[in-house]
Amino acid sequence: MHADDSEILHSHPEMKFAIGNYRYQVKTDAKHSIYTVTDGTRTLNAILLWAFGVGHKGQSYLFKKDDGSFYEARVTYFSSLKTIDFTPARALTSPKDLEEAMYRPVGATEISRCFGCHTTASTIGEQFDEKNLMLGVTCEACHGAGARHVASAQASALAGMADESPGGIFNPAQLNPADSVDFCGACHSTWWDTKLSGVKGVSTTRSQPYRLEGSKCWGKSDARLTCFACHDPHKPLQTDASTYDGVCSSCHVTEPGGKKTASRTGEPCPTGTKNCVSCHMEKVYVPEMHHEFTDHRIRIVHANEPFPE
Repeated sequence: MHADDSEILHSHPEMKFAIGNYRYQVKTDAKHSIYTVTDGTRTLNAILLWAFGVGHKGQSYLFKKDDGSFYEARVTYFSSLKTIDFTPARALTSPKDLEEAMYRPVGATEISRCFGCHTTASTIGEQFDEKNLMLGVTCEACHGAGARHVASAQASALAGMADESPGGIFNPAQLNPADSVDFCGACHSTWWDTKLSGVKGVSTTRSQPYRLEGSKCWGKSDARLTCFACHDPHKPLQTDASTYDGVCSSCHVTEPGGKKTASRTGEPCPTGTKNCVSCHMEKVYVPEMHHEFTDHRIRIVHANEPFPE
């Protein structure tokens, strides 16, 4: 969203934190949010331009300088803190100067990826289009441009036909399991994205596709083990653990001592058949996010065991 429209910024009109000689502040009035960094001698200011994230866990910001280039603010709002702190993976305790303390330059390729996941149709014909992009993730973000789809449906209507499945649209549900998880990983970080980024330890929990592919059942090529199996992308995320019990029981034998079948190839759980994910998908605290994430590496979690990678 445009930073000027951020409810988080307007509901927190003055946020600040300090480290060493540096003081960080985001102050919002009726018009803009002003980002300020000072080292006690010099002060730099910028008007925040774009806000990324609805704020469930946090919200990060971009701004521009006179050169027209994008810069990432060194600070992010975190819901658990109710204020700002260092943007994840951007903390600097000893920056070389005030400029580095304030921001990180963001190149054209990275900008396309940022907007590609947080908006719709931001890149047309390999050209980033900041003025005409659609805010948020709409239908076309996953299904592709819909013009041919609409034309197909209209042609059928004019011909008096009931076209139950108009053409000209991409359906991610038809992908094979690996491609399906990679499709979601395009924005939620694929296995290779995580590996090549060098992220390790509990921070990898933020990459649900990466963690899912580390599950024991993934290697058995069960076509049901995909993001779509548990999450309907057309509906809000379900956070009640019991919501997913039906998914677990569709693969696992539910009766104690019961035998496996062609469809239920998983062992029965000796503990119970309710709130499965509360035991087998533990909540992991990620320090740089100041928040817990659900670990999508489905497994038997043992107390005090090292975090599995």
